[in-house]
Amino acid sequence: MKRTLLALGLAVVATAARADYPETVRDHILPGYAALAETTAKLAATATETCDSAMLEPLFQSAFDAWMAVQHLNFGPVEEDGRRLAIQYWPDPKGSGAKAQMALLKGDPAKLAPDAFAQQSVAARGLMALERLLYPAEPLPADPCPLIRATATDLAATAASVNAGWTGGYADSVLTAGDPDNTVFLTGPEVRQVLFTQLAAGLEFLADSRIARPLGTFDAPHPERAEARASGRSLRNITLSLQAMRGMVETLTPDAPLTIAAFDKAISLAGAIDDPTLAGVATPQGHLKLEILGQSVDNIRAVILSELAPELDVGIGFNAGDGD
Repeated sequence: MKRTLLALGLAVVATAARADYPETVRDHILPGYAALAETTAKLAATATETCDSAMLEPLFQSAFDAWMAVQHLNFGPVEEDGRRLAIQYWPDPKGSGAKAQMALLKGDPAKLAPDAFAQQSVAARGLMALERLLYPAEPLPADPCPLIRATATDLAATAASVNAGWTGGYADSVLTAGDPDNTVFLTGPEVRQVLFTQLAAGLEFLADSRIARPLGTFDAPHPERAEARASGRSLRNITLSLQAMRGMVETLTPDAPLTIAAFDKAISLAGAIDDPTLAGVATPQGHLKLEILGQSVDNIRAVILSELAPELDVGIGFNAGDGD
């Protein structure tokens, strides 16, 4: 831990003249995971005392906001033990999460104990599971309070583990890339490559899942496929994801004006859409607006390859979906 803090201190000096991956760790990754741990802990603490939706829903929204700030990062501690999927399992086209939750809701209470619950399907855990309990489409067949408490507690434990992984050693492995005893990152350029890949994969997920899935086609839109529509977050998640990735670029380099401009255009287009759940894709005008936003995100993907990749001196011959 002391070594990590020393490396972070050195990063402050190093990034005074130029943004680079130490600044990304210090100003983007560590604060993001700390906020996720804090907001989920508050949600879990409140859930142990009350199931009042007026108390829990704002805390759920804050926790989801915090997740959107780091959801594009898919390496390091969040990859271990399926934690990323345990935080958010989506898309879930077969509805496996709802089915598993119903079994837990009406089943053996012993499965809701922390150790037992952590062994349940990731589809029945995390933010989407909490959304189904806090914003049910129809009345639930049993008292949801025990399952709400178990799910919130498990979510907080998962977020805490990810945060502890970063602060307890993984940040140091990133910041000391190239050191002789560093077996995780052999060079600094390797770190830049990983971070660039996270950005590319995040944009791909945004375009293909958050936008294209509900967009469907003009003749067959699918608003029911929008992310977190029950909690009214579909458009908000798109906007927050764009803002988070834009912020990440700023920590990596000050010399990517076209990339920043492309992000700003997409964020502006998202801000002009007054349709929280993307239900409007079923109308010609709403469909066109989301389609244009999707094209704007595709443009960001092209710009980071033409401008940001050379600026960071990273290769572009990779599959963004690989995550590393």
